[in-house]
Amino acid sequence: MCSKMFFILMMAAVGFVLLAFTGRSEAAETELRESQLAGSIEAVVNNRVIQFPSLHTDIRINIQGDMANVEVVQKFANPTTIPMNATYLFPLNKDAAVHAMTMEVGNEIVRATIHEKREAKEQFEKAKAEGKSAALLVQHRPNMFTQNLANLMPGLPITVRMEYVQPVLKVDGEYELIAPLVVGPRYQPAEHMGPPPSMVDVTGVAQEEIGAGGTAESSAGQWQLDTLPAYPEVAGIDPIPDTIDFDRVSIRVTLDGGMPISTFYSPTHTLYVDTPSDERCTAQLATGSTIDNRDFILRYGLDGQHVQAGLLTYKQGEDGMFSLLLEAPKTPATEEIASRELVFVLDTSGSMNGLPMQASKAFMRSALQTLRPNDYFRIVRFSNSASQFANQPLRADPGNLNRARNFVDTLAASGGTEVRTGINCALDTPQAPNTLRIVVFLTDGYIGNEAEVLRLLQRRLGRARLYAFGVGTSVNRYLLSEMTHIGRGFVRVLDPTENFVKVAADLAAKLDSPVLTDIHVDWGGLQVADVTPPVVPDLFAGQSVRIQGRYANPGPRDITVSGLVNGRKATLTVHGDFPTDDTGPERAAIPLIWARSLIRDNMRLYNTPAGLASDNVYQGTYKDRVIELGLKYSLMTRWTSFVAVTEKRYNTQGTAVDKNVPLPMVKGVKSTAYPNAPGGGIAPEPATTLGMLLLGALGGLGVLRRKFWGEKA
Repeated sequence: MCSKMFFILMMAAVGFVLLAFTGRSEAAETELRESQLAGSIEAVVNNRVIQFPSLHTDIRINIQGDMANVEVVQKFANPTTIPMNATYLFPLNKDAAVHAMTMEVGNEIVRATIHEKREAKEQFEKAKAEGKSAALLVQHRPNMFTQNLANLMPGLPITVRMEYVQPVLKVDGEYELIAPLVVGPRYQPAEHMGPPPSMVDVTGVAQEEIGAGGTAESSAGQWQLDTLPAYPEVAGIDPIPDTIDFDRVSIRVTLDGGMPISTFYSPTHTLYVDTPSDERCTAQLATGSTIDNRDFILRYGLDGQHVQAGLLTYKQGEDGMFSLLLEAPKTPATEEIASRELVFVLDTSGSMNGLPMQASKAFMRSALQTLRPNDYFRIVRFSNSASQFANQPLRADPGNLNRARNFVDTLAASGGTEVRTGINCALDTPQAPNTLRIVVFLTDGYIGNEAEVLRLLQRRLGRARLYAFGVGTSVNRYLLSEMTHIGRGFVRVLDPTENFVKVAADLAAKLDSPVLTDIHVDWGGLQVADVTPPVVPDLFAGQSVRIQGRYANPGPRDITVSGLVNGRKATLTVHGDFPTDDTGPERAAIPLIWARSLIRDNMRLYNTPAGLASDNVYQGTYKDRVIELGLKYSLMTRWTSFVAVTEKRYNTQGTAVDKNVPLPMVKGVKSTAYPNAPGGGIAPEPATTLGMLLLGALGGLGVLRRKFWGEKA
C-alpha cells in the first residue's frame, strides 16, 4: 500500500514539475504577443501591486537629402500616489549629435544646459534634494544613454525633448536611416564585472540609483572603461511586469529629397506614406504607434544620382566648414581570381538563441555556397569558450563544404558572449599561404566590454579585413562599426526576417568587387584643418563616406580625389565654392556633425593602447579635446551631460522612491539572455533546468519515501 502510494505521489510530483516547467518555459521563451502588450506597467511582488513609471516616446524625423534632424519627445508619468525618481535606459543612433534638450513640467519649460558630467550630476542631485523636478541625460556609450528624472510627481507628467542631427549614408546602394528603439542586454565577462550596480528594488525600497550612477571608470591595461548601468526590469521576466504599453512609440518622417524619390520604405515597420510631390514624402506608422522592441529602419533612394561626389559648405563668423560626400566608383567585377581565406566567426551565446541563431545558420548555408573552388575557409563558434570546424584552413571543395554545413546545423545557442575568445581562436590558426584573409563576424554585439574587444582587434588583426554582420532586430551597431573601422571592412545588419540567400549573394558580390583604396584628397590650395576622418577609409561598392573639416581661405576651388582600384589610379575632380559670407540656418547641421565626428576620432585615439599609438600625445589631452568640443557645440559626450532644473519646488514631502522605466524584450531574443532572468543572462539550457527540477522533485520524494518506510518499520 505504501509503495503504491509512493508511486502515485511520485508520478503526481513529476507531472506537476513538468506542467510547471512547461508553463514557465512558454512564458519565458515565447516572444510576447502584441495583444499581450497593452495595459498599465505593474508587477505583483509579495501579494503587493508595484507600479512603474509609464512612458510614451514620439520621434519626429526630418530628412533633407542625406542629413537628418531628429526630435525625440519622451513623456513620463507617475501612476502612483507618491513621488518618484525615474530612470530610463534607451538608445540613440551611434552617429547622433545630441545638441539640445528641454524639460516641461506643468507650466514650466526649462532649457537644459550642457556641463561636464560631474558638475551636471551635482546640479541634478542638489535639485532632487530640494524637491525640484530635474532631468539629467547621461551617455554611457555613443549609442546608449540614460534619462534620469528627479521628483516625478503623481498626476504631473514630465516631458523631455531632445534634438539631434545625423548623417544618412548609403548601404547597398540605398540611403539607410536607423532610429534605435531598445537597448539589448549586455554581457560582462566575469573577471571584469566586479560588484554590479544595484537595480532599483521593485518592492519600492530605494537602493543605489542606476541612471545617474554607473559611470565610474575602471581600468583594463591602457583603456578606461565606463561601467555600464544596471539593466532595468524587462517585461515578461518574473517578478517584473508581464505586460507593457503597446503604444509606447510613435514615429513620423518627412523626406525632402531635393530630387525625385525613387524608393521609400521601412523593412521593419509598416508605414502609411503620403507623397505630395515626387521630391517629398511623409510617413507615419500604419498602426499609429508601436512597442519599442526593435529598431526602426528607413530606406530610400533618390533619382538622378549620377554625381559621385557632393560638397556642402557652412560659414558663420570665423567658422568655415565643409562636408564632402564621396561614393564608390562604378567598376566591373575584378578579373583577378586571387585565393582567399574566409574565416566565419559565429556568436552562439545565449542572446543569439531563437531567431538570431536561425538567421546565422541560414546565412552561413548560403554564404558557403558562394565560395570559389580556390578559396580556403574556416568556421569558428564562440560563447563561454570557442571551438572550430577544423584546426586548419580547408579548401572549399564539395566534401568540405558539405561537412561544414552539417557542422553549422548542429550549433546551439547558450552561455556568455566571450568575444575575445572567438577573436583569438579565429586569429591563432596560421593563415593559408598566398591568400587574403577575410574575417566575417556574425554577432548581436550584446557585450559591455567593447573597449577590450577593440583593443584586441587592433593588436591581432594585422592585414586581414573584417566584415561584421549584426544579427538581430536591435544590435549593438557601435561595436560593429568600430570593429569594421579597425578591420577596414563594412557593417551589414542581418534582420532575421530578411532573405538570407540575397544577403549572402550581396556579400559575395561585394567581396568580388574592387575596393577604392589609398584615398587621398588634394584640396587645391584650400587651407584645411581638423579634417575628419584623418585617414579616409576604403570605399566599397554601394557605399559612401563623408569627409569634413574647417577651411580658412574662402573662394572657388577645384578639389581632386584620387585612389587605387586594383592597383590602377582613379581620380575625381570636384568644383567647390567656399563662401566668405554667412550661410543660412539650413546648413546648421554641418558644424554639429563635424564636431561629433571629431569627438569620435578623439575617442578612438583616447582608447588606443599606448603601444599602438601613432603619436606621443598624453591620453588626457584627447579627453580635454572631447570636453572642449562638447561644451563649445553643446553636444553630449562621455564627459558632458545635459541637465535641466525647475525653479519651483514640486516635492514638499522630501522623499521619493527610485524606479526604472521597464523595457520590453528585444524582438526575437529569448528571456535567458537578460541579466535579471532566473540564473542571470547565462541561464541553463531548458533540458538542464528540467533535469534539476525533476531531481529536486525526486529528491523530495526520497525523503517522503524514507518517512513511509520508517513508519512501516
